[in-house]
Amino acid sequence: MDIKTTFVVCYLVMNLIGLFIMRDDKNRAIHHQYRISEKTLWITAFFGGAVGTTAGMKLFRHKTKHLSFKMGFPALAVIEIILFIVLLVKY
Repeated sequence: MDIKTTFVVCYLVMNLIGLFIMRDDKNRAIHHQYRISEKTLWITAFFGGAVGTTAGMKLFRHKTKHLSFKMGFPALAVIEIILFIVLLVKY
């Protein structure tokens, strides 16, 4: 597997993790269970999963009232998409 393919696969996996972690936290909130920490959500978003966490936030209507998530996840997603394209073109 070449570097581009590896990079794309890692990016997709991180975003799927971000999406699923938001869904899981929403389900835990509904059932009054132990929650996934906000720190974990941010770490997932920061390390390549911002598009997935943003999609999860919108899709599952989760964390939409928190301004830091409402503004931060989409902003981070835009930055990650730009970096993704730049790195994909460069390599």
